[in-house]
Amino acid sequence: MLSVIEYADTDDAIRIANDSDYGLGGSVWTTDPARARDVIRRVRTGTMGINGYLPDPAGPWGGVKSSGIGRELGPGAIAAYQNLKTVYA
Repeated sequence: MLSVIEYADTDDAIRIANDSDYGLGGSVWTTDPARARDVIRRVRTGTMGINGYLPDPAGPWGGVKSSGIGRELGPGAIAAYQNLKTVYA
């Protein structure tokens, strides 16, 4: 599904994107790599693409907010099965 929503500027687009109960993934389409990185840092989603969206099966995958809990695939998924312990000697 693709939603197309009009926005006034980059800050407004980010506000609209973040004003959602969900955050599984998204993409930024631009010819400016610096702008893409800025938007990606500010949008709250589990995965993002630049000028496309094709998750890497070797990397962590998952959403934030109401789009799931935790991560699947990659080293991040192992964290759900680990318990940290600090030992003082």
